[in-house]
Amino acid sequence: MTEVSGEAGATGAVGLVEAFLARGETVGSAESLTGGRVCATLTDVPGASGAVRGAVVAYALAVKEQVLGVDPAVLADPGPVSRECAVAMALGGARVLDTDWCVSTTGVAGPGPSDGVPAGTVHVAVARREHVVGHRVLSLHGDRDHVRTATVSAALGLLRDCLTRDVSEGDGTVETSGAATASAPPTGRARVDAAARREDRDARGEEG
Repeated sequence: MTEVSGEAGATGAVGLVEAFLARGETVGSAESLTGGRVCATLTDVPGASGAVRGAVVAYALAVKEQVLGVDPAVLADPGPVSRECAVAMALGGARVLDTDWCVSTTGVAGPGPSDGVPAGTVHVAVARREHVVGHRVLSLHGDRDHVRTATVSAALGLLRDCLTRDVSEGDGTVETSGAATASAPPTGRARVDAAARREDRDARGEEG
């Protein structure tokens, strides 16, 4: 798990937007704990409309499942704060937004843990159309705003690294092999279990 402080690195939003414009490609985001901040950071750049498609803010489990197509079995186990969920969100976002690239964020902003997952645990992932091209797990420290701000920087940093394929071993893992697709949510016990977890989390006011 990569340790990242809230001030670690610039988001590089200007460079990213310029790169997408130069490549003639588009980008979007599928966000949970960041609540649209990744997309907002990109659209702060003049001329971003030529590259940024938009964002899906999937804060609730139901939106992750119903809009982004995250399998309810994944939401039940390993849960919304996981590599599997981040990957499915990125794939679903690329599909829903019809974009070349999509970066996703999911995690626990705090102040306390969620379902036993410590505050500051964050997963970010990047999809290029139907291919998963990057994932990183982070351990962030600070208050809720600090964690969210650091997540935006980390998400855009991973997106940049996927574009350049220049990732050091200590910074995490960028996956470049194979393709994956967001499967249609199955029915049955998995859906029931996911619904039960959703109701329990909603009752405790926690996020994932």
